[in-house]
Amino acid sequence: MCGRFAVTLPPDAMARLFSATPANDLPPTPNYNVCPTNRIHSVRRSDTGRRLVGMRWGFIPHWYNAPNDGPLLINARAETIAEKPAFKEASRHRRCLIPASGFYEWTRDEAGNRLPWYIYRRDRKPIAFAGIWQDWRQGDNVMSTCAIVTTRANPVISAIHHRMPVIIDRSDFGLWLGEEGKGAARLMRAPDDDLLAFHRVSTRVNSNRAQGEELIEPIAQQTDPQTD
Repeated sequence: MCGRFAVTLPPDAMARLFSATPANDLPPTPNYNVCPTNRIHSVRRSDTGRRLVGMRWGFIPHWYNAPNDGPLLINARAETIAEKPAFKEASRHRRCLIPASGFYEWTRDEAGNRLPWYIYRRDRKPIAFAGIWQDWRQGDNVMSTCAIVTTRANPVISAIHHRMPVIIDRSDFGLWLGEEGKGAARLMRAPDDDLLAFHRVSTRVNSNRAQGEELIEPIAQQTDPQTD
């Protein structure tokens, strides 16, 4: 799964990376501790080209009467996304890209303490998560919402967690966004083993209120990863 991530790129740099026109009300960056229900950056296709917009991280199905009317849907499993009533329409017609610098996962030590790890590209380039989005409406209120698509972890990341986000290569941005016809389903897989690296970080990030660049800085590793 993916339940927390970091984004450090300024919005104008994101817009250039994705060849997208930025909206005027984007969330501020850097944010080293992006949490569910936060407004996050998302790139989606429009009639006038790609748009970089803010969305609530937490997909809201159209039948919810309120944002908290059911489970918080921050992730969508690649294996079932085309079948789940909440996601199947969005997976066909409303796919997006979610920029990140890296993401967090947790293991547990022998005493059961949660140990956070920061996962990032080895070349330190930005990550583009595969996402789906939907506008949720309640009367005159409209909220753009999204979820990150996840898949089975590759052998490198499985040392920490059995799931991981789907990561879209720059050459596949157009295909995922639906600009290049059909075939996006083939992108919903784990990346190559050599794409990502990880290191232990401070347990400060266990708090959703924590912020600061030090959250992604490595600390001395005491033990090998032990997955939940």
